[in-house]
Amino acid sequence: MYHSPYQEALATDVRTARGTERASILRSVNLLQRGAEAGPRSAEALEALLYTKRLWVFFIEQLGLPDNRLPHKLRADLISIGIAVLRRIEAIRRGESKDFGFIIDVSRSVAEGLK
Repeated sequence: MYHSPYQEALATDVRTARGTERASILRSVNLLQRGAEAGPRSAEALEALLYTKRLWVFFIEQLGLPDNRLPHKLRADLISIGIAVLRRIEAIRRGESKDFGFIIDVSRSVAEGLK
């Protein structure tokens, strides 16, 4: 089967984007782990929560775009996951929770799916 340079470039762009998304999520996991160790009111935790919140808000916005080419069901599932992550972030930020585990586990799972 013939593959045009355009098709190859598109495939490379998708792989690059997925790699960037995965790296961003893994950075978030690293920050969250440090924040969890330092405590929910620490500077490390606040940095981790802010970074992770911005990341998931960006993902949710991108998933909601009409020209997003992921299957509708997958997009909806990822948006739901993102909303759950944002809720957990807010619970920690407000002092209602100290549990970073859910956010870390979900983020790792999503990063694994981007391999």
